Parts: sequence; structure tokens; C-alpha cells
Amino acid sequence: MKKLRLLAGGTLAAALLAGCATGPSPAEMDAKANQLIKSSFRDQGIAKTDRLAQDLGQSACSSDKAPDDATADKIMAEALFTVKWPAGGQFIGDWRTGERLAQDGRGMTWTDNSTDPKSNGGNCYNCHQIDKKEISYGTIGPSLWNYGKNRGITDPAAPATAPIVQYTWVKLWNSKAYSACSNMPRFGHKGLLDEQQLRDIMALLLDPKSPVNQ
Repeated sequence: MKKLRLLAGGTLAAALLAGCATGPSPAEMDAKANQLIKSSFRDQGIAKTDRLAQDLGQSACSSDKAPDDATADKIMAEALFTVKWPAGGQFIGDWRTGERLAQDGRGMTWTDNSTDPKSNGGNCYNCHQIDKKEISYGTIGPSLWNYGKNRGITDPAAPATAPIVQYTWVKLWNSKAYSACSNMPRFGHKGLLDEQQLRDIMALLLDPKSPVNQ
């Protein structure tokens, strides 16, 4: 009887393994998932289904495995190539407007009437601490308190030759240029904010007169 039970158990295990072997492959499961996602969305207002299309960075970083070094390098190189520098080398705007943008999370929803970046906010406090006086902020990103002060920016015009100024502009324009799987919105690349809005957020972070740097 013991021998028969072992034989029956082995047969059952083999059948289960065979069932697993004939199940959908990971590629087939991904295809079915993508089909389900696409069938669950529709165009409504300014929100179109083309938002479901993924570029290399999005597809590689939404996988269950981190992209290999070669893919990550390609993502960052492609992202850096998209960066547009500000007209006339003017990186710094008005920190007061930058603060309002940092507080404003509005924009790009289906209920909005326009895709014009001027109707959008930056929503920076959703992920970062910026001003010590603000008690509500997210912690997904690092604290930006004293961002410019800690990096030695003392000139209100923040000369364009300062590496941290150029770094910050690139980070705001397309964050994947420095981190392939960055969660930070690609404000410039995706047209979420326009050039002047980016200058104003730059001022919030870098202008010595900004409350962020007091």
C-alpha cells in the first residue's frame, strides 16, 4: 500500500508539473495584461489612450527586473539628448511664482480643458520637503531644503556655468537623464511645464533670496 501511495503521489506531482509546463508563458501573460489595460481605458477630455504607450525607460523600469547596465545607459543617454536649454542661457526666474507652482498639483487630468502647461502646477511638495514652514509634504524624493545654499550658490543670477545650475535644469527637464528609473515627472520633456515655469522652480531651489535657502 505504501508503494502504491508513493506511486500515486509521484503521478500527481508529474501531472501538476506538466500542467505548469503547458501554462501561459510570461510573454503571453504580459500580452494579456496589456490587452486588459488597453480595453479598460478610453479617450476622455484631454486624456487620450496614447498615454498608455511606453517608451524604453517606462517599459524597462516597469518590469519585474531592473534594466541591465547597457539598457540603463541607453535610457539615460536618450533622456539627456531630449534636454532643451533655456533661451539666452537664462536659468533663473521668480522664486515666488516657483513656490506657487510647487504647491499646485493641478493639471493634465481629463477634466481639464487644455494641455497648455500654463494651466499646470509642479506639485513638488507631493514628493519633497522644500520649505521648513510647509508641514505637509511627501518623502518619495529627498529634502530640497537649503538646496542652493548647501551647493554654494550665492549669486542671485546663478551663472549658467555653475554645474549645479545645469544639473538642476536637466533634472527638471528629464529626470531619467541621471537615473534611468527615476520616478520624478519629466516636466520639460513631456510638456508638463513650460520654460518659464521651469525657470521659476529653478529660482525657488537656487536663488539665495528664496525662503528655501534661508
